[in-house]
This record gives sequence, structure tokens and C-alpha cells, in this order.
Amino acid sequence: MGEFFQSLLGNVTNLTWQMVVMWCVGGLLIYLAIKKDMEPSLLLPMGFGAILVNLPLSGAVETLTVLFNAGIANELFPLLLFIGIGAMIDFGPVLNNPKLMLFGAAAQFGIFFTLSMARLVGFDLMDAASIAVIGAADGPTSIVVANALGSKYLGAIMVAAYSYMALVPIVQPPVIKLLTTKKERLMRMPYEQKNVTKTTRILFPIVVTMLVGIIAPDAVALIGFLMFGNLLRECGVLNSLSETAQKVLANLITLFLGMTIAVRMQANEFLRPDTLLIMGLGLIAFIFDTAGGVMFAKLLNLFSKKKINPMIGACGISAFPMSSRVVHKMGLKEDPQNFLLMHTVGVNVSGQIASVIAGGLILSFFLK
Repeated sequence: MGEFFQSLLGNVTNLTWQMVVMWCVGGLLIYLAIKKDMEPSLLLPMGFGAILVNLPLSGAVETLTVLFNAGIANELFPLLLFIGIGAMIDFGPVLNNPKLMLFGAAAQFGIFFTLSMARLVGFDLMDAASIAVIGAADGPTSIVVANALGSKYLGAIMVAAYSYMALVPIVQPPVIKLLTTKKERLMRMPYEQKNVTKTTRILFPIVVTMLVGIIAPDAVALIGFLMFGNLLRECGVLNSLSETAQKVLANLITLFLGMTIAVRMQANEFLRPDTLLIMGLGLIAFIFDTAGGVMFAKLLNLFSKKKINPMIGACGISAFPMSSRVVHKMGLKEDPQNFLLMHTVGVNVSGQIASVIAGGLILSFFLK
């Protein structure tokens, strides 16, 4: 009994205020997951994991480190998750209106703006490039790029990327309202349904993979796994595998990611000024991504006869399908008869492709 109390006392004396702060961070993530329904499949395991690794002398750290090395350090989990994401995506709206791809490209502005900002505040080039990819609004891409570039801030980058993905409903609406007028938000965009053949749907992921492989070879793994998942969906002969990728695989990998990311949320690594600065830069990246898409839509309206509701430009970030739902709801709030969903989905899936290409370009520029 005496040894038990001595061990208990030892554990208590190893408790620090930084650990308590991380318990609060973990509790906040759990609250957002359960109460606010913000990406619960990710934030709930991430929040619980943050508490788990910040208990005094936690035995979970070693176990999660093994999982981290097996699934994140070698980029396995993010790539497998891309198969599930690809199987979820319907590229029909993009194939129906290919010009929506332009918004996906425009909304990556925040990545390159944030890279410059990160360099200005003192981060070295590799770390600045890794931090900038938070603006892709794509957790797996952020992990792959930061890991490939050897960033020492991988934990903070992962947490920032996934946290802001979950906080899209909070981050985007104020930016959109600031940059648009009520008249612009009321613009209606009729959806002209065109027949997209099965052959086109099957060829699209194959052709995109080949083109990206030529343009940005370092992005082949990312875009390839994403497009392979989509090919499972569209081929029509592997429906059971497609459903497994969308549900079982995606949910299981997301669960593992959430728990494993937490190993980089230990108080001694996470509660540093650099980490807080990265979180701030991540927010800047999201804001400028959103602004880039909106302003590009407004620019097109200066030259186009068919006006575009500028709000859909904000969906060019890769946070699929959160961003498309947010903008669709904003349109309905302004006008209950204004249905923008198909347009927002088209732009959102374009952003998914564009963010992967942007990540590949970052690797091509700096991974030498």
C-alpha cells in the first residue's frame, strides 16, 4: 500500500500546468465534436488523445508513437484516407461545368501568401512551405508535405490543418460577408444539367492523374490515391469496394489519424510560441484562401454576361464537403429559393484537386 501511495505521489509531482492546459485543449476539441457536431470523427479522437498523452508518465505515448511511425511518418494513413475521400466525391458538377475548376485554383492563393508571411516572421524555408500548406484546407496533404519537407512543426501543422477544417462554418462566413454585398449574395445561378456519360466519368480520374503526373510529379501519390478512390466509385463493377472505402476505410483511418496526431500534442512540444504562431498563420491561410476565391468570382463578373454568385468562390478550398454546405446555407439564408448546392459542390471538389496539385508543386519547388 505504501508503494502505491508513493507511486501516486510521484505521478502527481510530475503533473505540470502545461499538461492541464492541454487537458483543456483536448476538452475543447471533444466539446466541439459532440456539442457543435464539428467533424466528430476526427476531433473526438484527437481531443481524447490530447488528454491521453498529457497524463503524467503516460504509457500511451510509446504506443501512439509506434502507430505514428507506422502510419504518418511514412505517409500511409493520409494516402489511404485519400482513397476513401475519392470514393465519396462526385465529379459530375465539375464535368458539367468545367470552368468551376478555375475557382479551385484561385482559392489556393492563401498557400503562397502564407508562405511569404511565414518567411517574414522568421521560419526557415522548409518550415514556411510546410506551414503554408495548411491553407490547402486538406489535412492529408498537409501531413504529406510537412513530413516530406522534414518540418519540425509537423504536430502543430497537423492540428492546425484539421482544426481549421472543422471550423470552416465559423471562419468562412464572416470573410464572405465582408467581401460581398447583399445584392451579390442574392444572385441566383440556375443549374443546367448536362448528360455526363459513364465513359467520361471513368476517364476523368485516369486523365487527371496522368496530367498531374506530368505537371507535378511529386503530387502523383496524392492525386493518384484520390483518383483511384473515385475510379472505384465510377467504374460500376466494384460497388462493394467503393462503399467500403467511403465508410469503413475512411472512418477507420480518420479514427487512427485523430488518435495518432495526438502524440504530437504533448505539452512540452505543443505549448510553445512557435506553435501559437503557426495556428495564427494557418488562420491567415484559410482567410486568404476564402478571399482569393471570392475576389476571383467578382473579377470574372466584370467580364462575364452570366453573373456568378461570388460566395461560391469561397468553396475552392479543399474542406469537402463542409465549405460547400456552408455557402449553400448562406445562400438559402439570404434567399430561401436560391439553391447553390450543385455549384458549391462543383467548386469544392475542384478545390480538392487543386489543393493536391498545390501541395505537389510545393514539393517540386523545395524538395531538392
